[in-house]
Amino acid sequence: MLQFSKYQGLGNDFVLLEGRAGQLPPHITEPDPNWVRQICDRRFGIGGDGLILALPPQHGEELRMRIFNADGSEAEMCGNGIRCLARFLADSDGDQPGRTWRTETMAGVIVPELCEDGQIRVDMGQPFLEPDQVPTTLSKGRSGLPQGEIDLQGSTLQLAAVGMGNPHVVVPVQDLKSIPFDAWGSALEIDPLFPAKTNVHFLEVIDQRTLEIRVWERGAGPTLACGTGACATLVAAKLLGLSESEATVKLPGGPLEISWPDPEGSVFMTGPAVAVFDGVLNPELLPESGQELRSQTPQPQEQPSSAAAAVPDNNSLDCANDCKETCQQQDHCLRDEAQARVQEFLSSTSLDAMINLAGDSLEERTLSRFNRDDRP
Repeated sequence: MLQFSKYQGLGNDFVLLEGRAGQLPPHITEPDPNWVRQICDRRFGIGGDGLILALPPQHGEELRMRIFNADGSEAEMCGNGIRCLARFLADSDGDQPGRTWRTETMAGVIVPELCEDGQIRVDMGQPFLEPDQVPTTLSKGRSGLPQGEIDLQGSTLQLAAVGMGNPHVVVPVQDLKSIPFDAWGSALEIDPLFPAKTNVHFLEVIDQRTLEIRVWERGAGPTLACGTGACATLVAAKLLGLSESEATVKLPGGPLEISWPDPEGSVFMTGPAVAVFDGVLNPELLPESGQELRSQTPQPQEQPSSAAAAVPDNNSLDCANDCKETCQQQDHCLRDEAQARVQEFLSSTSLDAMINLAGDSLEERTLSRFNRDDRP
């Protein structure tokens, strides 16, 4: 069985899998793109704009996030996604306002924070304004960011590129409602100006503190919101003289508050993230057999050398650390005993009973969320 949670941030929705304790097997942590596409399919899977994995850290931070687009490709970062991840972590662990999570991503360390009103504020880091950092072949313009123009389907569009750990292009327009959104968005996503493809944001300036955009996401197409895109839009608009350093960015799914108080510093994003539902994945939808998900075959342990350190007693033995190189207590291995109990449980418990247990666990989590939301 594989439990999952579904969260959304302004309509940008994600399937989340808990793996911080290292419990997910390799075929989940390194998923086949075809499986990701199936899971994100809104008719034949759970449905979502992407898949998020909460994993153990690799570089000493609290956790690591991997995010995969609905087309199976991996994204460097996602602003709405990391807000959903933070809300999921808070719901799972019972965290209170003020809690932060130092999260490793392909775009670097990102730090979301749980606010008093339940929203998530995220330090998104500094924007990337050099062409090779975005990446783009556009040249850096007078405004301090890569700029240029392109003739597209009979129209000349002004482009401004910004990196937020992933590539973005911002296209100012007079009227969002009148543009051929699908045609322009799909064409710009794969234009050779952007060797890693790009997220596309069409921008209509309402006033200096209110921006409105429509989003064409790389690997997902039209979406209701894009957190990194809202940040990139504010940066581009500020450098182009179209906005202040703090503005409300209106997206089809709702508004985000974006600020860039220091031109040499981080961009900050504040917005909601909401639990939609929890569930258990049908074994038929797992990339490999459900049995492999439940129990990994233990690897044989090396025999201890004669120079091995003294064996700790039962009360002080910490398998995770003391037995990294070899089992320190082979005649009475705590890990083997635990695995034997797991195997006994799996052998003696029907699939229906396991599903009932999972359902009880999910119900408990859901009730705890309701109780949290009812607090004054």
